[in-house]
Amino acid sequence: MKQSERRMSILILTPDASLVSLLQEEATGAVVMDSGPLTVEGLGLVETALPGLVVFDCRQITDGGHAIDRLVEQFQIQHSEIPMLLLASGDTPEILARRVACSGTDCLRDVDTTSEILAALQPFLPGDDPGSTDHPSTVAGQATTVAEVVSNRFETQSPHFKQMLDDLAIAAVHDVTILLIGETGSGKTYLSQLVHEASPRRNEPFIHVACGALPRELIESELFGHVKGAFTSAHADKEGKFIAAGRGTILLDEIDVLGPEQQVKLLRVIETGEFEPVGSNRTLRSQARLVVASNLELQPLVEQGKFRPDLYYRLNMLKFEIPPLRKRKVDIVPLVKKFVGRFQKKHGVRIDRIDDSMLEALLAYPWPGNVRELEHVVQRAVIYCRDGVLTRDHLPSHIVSGMVGPTNDPSVVLSRRPMTQDRSLEHQVALTEKEIIEQALFKNNFSRTNTARDLGISRVTLYNKMKKYDMLK
Repeated sequence: MKQSERRMSILILTPDASLVSLLQEEATGAVVMDSGPLTVEGLGLVETALPGLVVFDCRQITDGGHAIDRLVEQFQIQHSEIPMLLLASGDTPEILARRVACSGTDCLRDVDTTSEILAALQPFLPGDDPGSTDHPSTVAGQATTVAEVVSNRFETQSPHFKQMLDDLAIAAVHDVTILLIGETGSGKTYLSQLVHEASPRRNEPFIHVACGALPRELIESELFGHVKGAFTSAHADKEGKFIAAGRGTILLDEIDVLGPEQQVKLLRVIETGEFEPVGSNRTLRSQARLVVASNLELQPLVEQGKFRPDLYYRLNMLKFEIPPLRKRKVDIVPLVKKFVGRFQKKHGVRIDRIDDSMLEALLAYPWPGNVRELEHVVQRAVIYCRDGVLTRDHLPSHIVSGMVGPTNDPSVVLSRRPMTQDRSLEHQVALTEKEIIEQALFKNNFSRTNTARDLGISRVTLYNKMKKYDMLK
């Protein structure tokens, strides 16, 4: 067969037979082969089929990811010359996420449609010029790829937000520092991952540093590393995140917590790539791409003397503000449907219809926790649904009543509706207890044993309280 007539072969390991059928119909220029679920037997077909690409569909993992991780490792050892692509859910198990970061494996997260998967396969498929083997690497080509990936997976119906995503796609293909501003739960981390995965650095590590979760005295060591003896607990040399990232991407989240000395060092890294580990006179050079994020506007911090003006102006050149969910309510219903589709598959719950009463309650709530809060609320509702119809009865009481905690945004209007007509202390205590139990159940993936342990009560007591509050649906 002539080179111009060759068709790429793709072996896909997935329990989703419909996905294979659709790809077989729509993946122009490729032969899609079905190996069934992710098993050692399925992987054995690689020896005979010799595909040009192997796709691992890991979106429905239920065992913590250890078995799939071993399968991926086995493939990488035996077939290192064959490229692979992982399809993963939004909550990829940590062990698999670590495998992706450390091995440079291409990974497509939170995919729900065949078009998204097809877009990810395009770089592997033959192009219009079959004689060319070059990877699409022009700036225009990369911008198109990033725009497609970002717009397809960070869905929005808001014209303003769509324009922001288009601008971000252009910036993403250039080796520049990007600043993301957005409230907690608005999608800063997810958007950073999308930019990384669609960029030329996608085969390098993506490292997320939550600066706000680190003790202030250890932030510098975490970022830049230290040498043995630099401080009391420095018993050995340690490389920082800038070295660990290699030529990958570093997301510095909650950048506003950095102290003045750390800000100076960060500015130097951005401008020259150079830094010294704590306690060392040796200058190192970072090759990582930097994305910084904050849930606070930095300009007021500059005016208060808490953030360096020179660093602010350097970052502010490419600043992207992610609007909160309450300012793009047009996205709520599409997001709800997307989450319902994902979680009914994950938890094995059949959902036939979403009642208007539920959508009305979700649209009326101001969502201080943004998309992350909406995602958790929908997951909870799907788990509690037993008759195939989602209604407002499946929502937490504070969502139905519109009651939210304190927020700095004046656009958040608290509901004036009373949570209940019964304002007695006993009833209010009961509502609080029910909320605590619901949160503990959700945190422990609805394991009653682990929930009882967390709450410091017996399983019998937990069962009785769930029965009392009609939570045994």
